[in-house]
Amino acid sequence: MGRTLEGKKQIVADLKEQLDGSLLAVVIDYKGLSVAEITDLRNRLRPTGATCKVTKNTLMRIAVDGSETWQPMTEFCKESSAFLLIKDDLSGALKAYQDFQKASKKTEIRGGVMDGRALSEADVKAIANLPSKEQLIAQIAGAINAVTTKVAVGIKEVPSSLARSLQAVADKDKDSDQQDAA
Repeated sequence: MGRTLEGKKQIVADLKEQLDGSLLAVVIDYKGLSVAEITDLRNRLRPTGATCKVTKNTLMRIAVDGSETWQPMTEFCKESSAFLLIKDDLSGALKAYQDFQKASKKTEIRGGVMDGRALSEADVKAIANLPSKEQLIAQIAGAINAVTTKVAVGIKEVPSSLARSLQAVADKDKDSDQQDAA
């Protein structure tokens, strides 16, 4: 069941479009996965905004040909390749893949491409260990909240501190007036 030339051109155009919207592409060897398992992987990736494309290596090579950003992917295009195209939640998508991999034990990362550079399996795993977008937002919100609390406490302390200072000056003046009178 071969595809027509027009069909192949459409696949290549779709791949280019999806790559244009991606920050990271990871190539995995998916040999031995059933259709149900690939569907499971896609379902796990969907909440992170990532997609899993199973396509012929030759079509992916054509899609990345001439692209400075994605050209290095050609070195990973061999045998049974699936392509994880990750848009923004890098660590979330990679963690979803790792959870799938632990459950299936059938896939392995060949490498990835980001900003025109080829990444090893170790590089991709290092990205997976970064905090997720939600964790970063929570950390930033926590830091902002802590700073806001300190500022609020500091501002609250200004009137009482000023009042104590004024009282000390008044008490000092009172003491000096009493000494002058004596």
